[in-house]
Amino acid sequence: MDILNKLFKFCSDKKSAIGYGFLTLLTVGGQQLFSLVVFQCPCSEDNLMYGFVFIFAPALVLMIISYFLNSRTWKFFTGCCLNPKKMCPNGNRCQGLYVFLQLTLDALIVPVMWISIALLHGSFYTCAMSGWQNPEYIQHLCRNKSEQCKAQLYKVTCGKAPMPANDIQEVILVLQAPAQVIGWCLIAVLASISLLCTCWSSCNSKISSIQMSFWRIYIEKEKEKFDLLAQEYANKLAERNLRSFFENKEPTEFELPNNKAWEKISALYTFNPDHQYYSTLHKFVDHGDSEHFNRKEVMMDFVDAQV
Repeated sequence: MDILNKLFKFCSDKKSAIGYGFLTLLTVGGQQLFSLVVFQCPCSEDNLMYGFVFIFAPALVLMIISYFLNSRTWKFFTGCCLNPKKMCPNGNRCQGLYVFLQLTLDALIVPVMWISIALLHGSFYTCAMSGWQNPEYIQHLCRNKSEQCKAQLYKVTCGKAPMPANDIQEVILVLQAPAQVIGWCLIAVLASISLLCTCWSSCNSKISSIQMSFWRIYIEKEKEKFDLLAQEYANKLAERNLRSFFENKEPTEFELPNNKAWEKISALYTFNPDHQYYSTLHKFVDHGDSEHFNRKEVMMDFVDAQV
């Protein structure tokens, strides 16, 4: 699971061209493997359902996995059933919706890549559309072809239709062409949306790019140190409890943050130029449970996960 989390984090980094390239290679490889090992067009009237299931079902699974592996999802939703206001601080539902939209856009990267590559490859789409029993569509595909083409179009993708080989190849090319056009359009739209979102975010940034870089470096180091210290304190606590048990002695006092403190440092955070705290942990250490910390502020952003 740790390896999967690191791989997902590396690949979904919006600032990393290498991450996008690696993610694309993984998607292409998975799609090719899927086509060779699993996909077998039935060449029957079930082609339509079978083909579209292979296009959209893996995309849905990939989106669910993307949600599941994204630590920000659990940071946002943990405890929301007991405290729904956590998702919408100050009753600002638009802010909560904005955060959920960020999660969804990140989760859609891999599924959209899968659909785009599947369409460019064309085998799933060709299988599906050969089973579409629409008279006008069939007439378009089988123009200047024999009546057998109209009656047994669903067998074309398997090469079993009682037609000349040249006609079968021509029909397959006509079936594939729209899929490839849609695939390239989907890629172009995705790239355009990604560029526009990045530009919009940069234009509305309250801090400079250099300070943003420092913020990301700080968050990365804070996470690294947190993991090390958390492991150290967990080892000490485990050793203290085990020694107390085996030696039958009263345990020594061991100070740990209370539940309220854990809850405070788990909140999502956005940078406030008036108070330069680079994380909720940074703010809590400086102010603890003071009125300054408890002041109602919208603390929702994901720069901490874009390191």
